[in-house]
Amino acid sequence: MNSIPSSADTGVPRSTRSIIGEPIDGILHTLLLIGGLVGLTASTVLTIEKFSLATDSDYIPSCSLNPILDCGSVMSTAQASVFGFPNSLLGIAGFAIVVTTGAGLLAGARFARWYWIGMQFGVTAAVVFVHWLIVQSLYVVGALCPYCMVVWAVTVPIFWYVTLRNVRQGAFGASTRADALAAAGNHLIPVTAWFLLVAGLVIHRFYAYWSTLL
Repeated sequence: MNSIPSSADTGVPRSTRSIIGEPIDGILHTLLLIGGLVGLTASTVLTIEKFSLATDSDYIPSCSLNPILDCGSVMSTAQASVFGFPNSLLGIAGFAIVVTTGAGLLAGARFARWYWIGMQFGVTAAVVFVHWLIVQSLYVVGALCPYCMVVWAVTVPIFWYVTLRNVRQGAFGASTRADALAAAGNHLIPVTAWFLLVAGLVIHRFYAYWSTLL
């Protein structure tokens, strides 16, 4: 992995670089490994639940908790099988790669630029798909799948930190490392803002139901 430019090259003070540079690399392998395992587990459980529901129409999924948090109603929609098979199968395949990458980085592996570009393509496609599913769940289906929400919650940080890593390391061939270092100083803000925004949308969309629980 390339070393971080000196403060003379980047204009970023050494004390600042100690906060915004190296920790991102340390965060990345842990995030990919743990986040990937969480996403893989959620996707696997979703797949089992989907097949159980397909074989028994009376089966009640473990994540069907109330009229809003209801995996059963979500699983029965076309949005749950966009490509003709359960979306969760894509999650199993994708998160398996994420876990493998995280474990490799943790063990000291170094991946080629083409691998990181491929990784970027994968996580970008995943985050776009996740946001489409969020809109569908909130405003078309009108119900939420808790396991799906777990997948949302790990996909966005994985996308964000893989993107930060790739820009900072020049994986796209652009000399933007100094700018990336400066942006990375607030690397938690976009992720935090995303969680708050989605939480706000969920509360707003289903406020009529949540208010009955108060």
